[in-house]
Amino acid sequence: MNTSVKNKKAYFEYHILDKYTAGIQLLGTEIKSIREGKANLNDSFCAFLNDQLYVRNMHIAEYSHGSFYNHESKRDRVLLLTKKELKKLKDKTEEKGYTIVPLYLFISERGFAKLEIALAQGKKAFDKRETIKERESKIELDRVMKR
Repeated sequence: MNTSVKNKKAYFEYHILDKYTAGIQLLGTEIKSIREGKANLNDSFCAFLNDQLYVRNMHIAEYSHGSFYNHESKRDRVLLLTKKELKKLKDKTEEKGYTIVPLYLFISERGFAKLEIALAQGKKAFDKRETIKERESKIELDRVMKR
């Protein structure tokens, strides 16, 4: 059972500058659903609201054995970071072109859900084309080396 979820589009869409590991404030049914591997980071992003960092639009499926007290699948969830890290991220995101994207959701050794987030800068169209060319040339090189 795989309890980690990656955001593969983030590496294609953004230049990753700094990485942070943040805790997530979750409900009981949410952590159970993450342990079943039913989470999705596509189209999710991080934003500051009232000096707190939230991950928004992250989909965690409703828990299959949950009763009437099940969670909402795309609610905003608080990210837990130190004040120093929050201040640094807030200062950087106020500059033009910087954003915070979630990269990787996993369960720590102690059983807590953690989210690896990154300070990122959006790629232009020509950067994306260059990334595709590099990936295709790597595949071709691997194919030649295999023979």
